[in-house]
Amino acid sequence: MPTSNSPYAAFAALLASAGSAVSPAELHGLLLGRSCAGAGFDADAWLVDAGELLGAEPQDTIRQALIGLQEMVKGELAGEDITVVLLLPGDEAPLAERAKALGQWCQGFLDGFGGTLQDGALSGDAMEVLQDLSSIAQVQSALEESEDGENDYMEVMEYLRVAPLLLFTECNKKPQALAAKPSLH
Repeated sequence: MPTSNSPYAAFAALLASAGSAVSPAELHGLLLGRSCAGAGFDADAWLVDAGELLGAEPQDTIRQALIGLQEMVKGELAGEDITVVLLLPGDEAPLAERAKALGQWCQGFLDGFGGTLQDGALSGDAMEVLQDLSSIAQVQSALEESEDGENDYMEVMEYLRVAPLLLFTECNKKPQALAAKPSLH
């Protein structure tokens, strides 16, 4: 297995050193899902949810990494340049490993989103995104090592960089933004 200095590999090594079998992709998906569903960015609440997934209260080093991950997500969702960087294995990893992590990310996202969403009224577009994520979570082994498989993986990754933004925007609307605008006559 090639060594990598990627954030994913570093986080995976940190989790493994603590005896955790949870993937960084699933943790990132959980965090992004709960954030998109309106959980806000309270570190203590995030650490409780992460601890449930990890099966134990996070050790100090993991705790700090989780808080850093949350700060990164907060910057991505609440910043000027709304962009999402997925915490997945690098391109040097075998496609099967990257596809598995993609499925874990989607499952984590769905768990975080579903466990946090308070108001079940979502638009048709939002429901379609959630259905897509559910489908992607199931196709972990469907991609084959080939140029077509790589292209399919890249298309899904690009979709997953945009899809959470739709859900975040919909679920985090400010009440005053929903008020009717006065008409100009």
